[in-house]
Amino acid sequence: MRQKEISLNIRPINPDVYLDDQGDDHVGTSYNTPLRADAFDIPDDEKVEKIEKHFREIMHILGLDLTDDSLQGTPRRVAKMYVKEVFSGLNPKNRPHARLFENKYNYNQMLVEKEITFYSHCEHHFVPIYGKAHVAYFSSGKVIGLSKINRIVQYYSKRPQVQERLTVQIAREMMRVLKTEDVGVVIDATHLCVASRGVGDTNSRTGTAYFSGKFNDENIKREFLNYINSK
Repeated sequence: MRQKEISLNIRPINPDVYLDDQGDDHVGTSYNTPLRADAFDIPDDEKVEKIEKHFREIMHILGLDLTDDSLQGTPRRVAKMYVKEVFSGLNPKNRPHARLFENKYNYNQMLVEKEITFYSHCEHHFVPIYGKAHVAYFSSGKVIGLSKINRIVQYYSKRPQVQERLTVQIAREMMRVLKTEDVGVVIDATHLCVASRGVGDTNSRTGTAYFSGKFNDENIKREFLNYINSK
């Protein structure tokens, strides 16, 4: 993506609340994923059993022949995929434990982990969102292992999402773990709810950003954006 596209198309998100477009009856929510209080009363294996049963019924209603060799295992595969893989980020037990290290090098400049590939699902249509996340921070005395930044992105991606919320959740988690306000997150993504259905636009992408602390300084922000645009 060219710098011009980022600087013109990405707008910072209000960290406390944001509003979606109201098309398709979408509504705005806070940065917390909407979950019921009893969301984890049922163990994962039981969830798989229940989803398998319901997805089998969906396939039956669609008119598919579930006795066919290619289809008969699909309800089970989908159920396991939902619980164990693509929506595993809903379960707090899967939250990555981020070990911190002393900043012994006295490194006081920006650290950037860019082009983190992620796959998520649109919560409005349950079709994929995929793209790149770019995460940066200034150390407040501690540093985090680079792989843990990737794991934080993956954890919040693996749930039904809207891109605005995903951006805020990644940033808030980085701030919590590192005990710093100096965090920047930019996400550039393709939404299959736009590309494969509805308007059918296969070329558009969506950009979101979260800037906090030092990243609200225009020079710092520009340095971050220039870096993620560099080859």
